[in-house]
Amino acid sequence: MLDLAMSEDLETRYMIVLANDDEDGIYRLLHEDQMLLGLSDAGAHVSQLCDAVLPTDLLGNWVREREAISLEEAVRKLTGEPATVFGYRNRGVLAPGKAADVTVFDLSAVGTGPMRRVRDFPADGERLVADEPQGIRHVVVNGTPIKVDGERDADGIAARPGMLLRR
Repeated sequence: MLDLAMSEDLETRYMIVLANDDEDGIYRLLHEDQMLLGLSDAGAHVSQLCDAVLPTDLLGNWVREREAISLEEAVRKLTGEPATVFGYRNRGVLAPGKAADVTVFDLSAVGTGPMRRVRDFPADGERLVADEPQGIRHVVVNGTPIKVDGERDADGIAARPGMLLRR
């Protein structure tokens, strides 16, 4: 490993599963009513970890590949359940009068996509990002499309339709 890393000017990255490595345990947790999905260290290790893949990993790996949980239950665990737990009554379900945050994906193709490093922090600090998920066709935030037909919508992104949620 060291020889390979040295031959690649220390750009080589290795992946190791540090937690959630008990697949049977994960399967059981996915079916536990008292278990809320979530994973974050609040950015403490952004150069080493990227938790942004949780939703696409759930859909591609645990729903499609492993058939460990139904699509409907996975979507509920990603949307309605956290909205309810955190008290956001205007979010988490598609219904008249609710915030129009929608992601349209192709279940046969959804996945985490590649991870890459960017150096956009002060002092040339780096972080690991996964900003090209696979199989995501459309994303609408507060009724504004920011991704259409698999491509980022520059006008929608420039409109900055997202907002800080407070209870």
